[in-house]
Amino acid sequence: LLIGAIGAIQAQKTIDDQFHAWTVVQGNHHLNNKFDLHTEYQFRRSNGYADWQQSLLRVGLDYKLNPQLTLTAGYAWVLSFPYGTQPILNNTDESRIWEQVNLKQNFGPIQIQHRYRLEQRWIEQFAQQNGQINQLDNVFRQRFRYRAQALIPLTKKGMVNNTPFLNVNDEVFLGFGKGIGKNVLDQNRFIAAFGWRFNQDFNIQIGYLNQFVIKSDGLRMERNHTLWTSIVYNLNFNK
Repeated sequence: LLIGAIGAIQAQKTIDDQFHAWTVVQGNHHLNNKFDLHTEYQFRRSNGYADWQQSLLRVGLDYKLNPQLTLTAGYAWVLSFPYGTQPILNNTDESRIWEQVNLKQNFGPIQIQHRYRLEQRWIEQFAQQNGQINQLDNVFRQRFRYRAQALIPLTKKGMVNNTPFLNVNDEVFLGFGKGIGKNVLDQNRFIAAFGWRFNQDFNIQIGYLNQFVIKSDGLRMERNHTLWTSIVYNLNFNK
């Protein structure tokens, strides 16, 4: 359904292809048997690595109900920059509160993860008036995100130490509530990456991210082809 909807949108609207590079450094640091501290920083660049696209810092507290089910809540700070052929008017601050459910399932050697996330977002807003860019009152937006992810070991019968693997996932972003504009579908992100799991607390991945963005006017869109790099390192404060 999502692919069909995007296809229909692409047939009717203006879409700009751009080339970016994102680097993600994150970890779920073990506090005890039930709680982890989530830290994450995303260094998002446009025009390759030449210019800023976004800077994103995210923190949260994980509660592990069992090895398959984790609940998380936290805060994120996002700074967005004008970039590309559809730039925003000004550098824009955003604060988010987020809540998340992550479910893991194993099908033979393949690990499937379903991630459900809610975001409450307070975003700076700007308007161009009489040739000047003026700041308006912040706006409040809400968004639901769902990601399906498959981790596929390449040489062994499971995600064990010193294993090369593939990470294939897709995430859809849906706005809801007041002020979502002319479209409910906000973004779609598809990632295909090659990774190496050193151990349960350390892995590195590199691959391709396709970020499809629909602007609030429902007319302008981006298809961002992105070099995606991820470094996951979990510290253990329980030792």
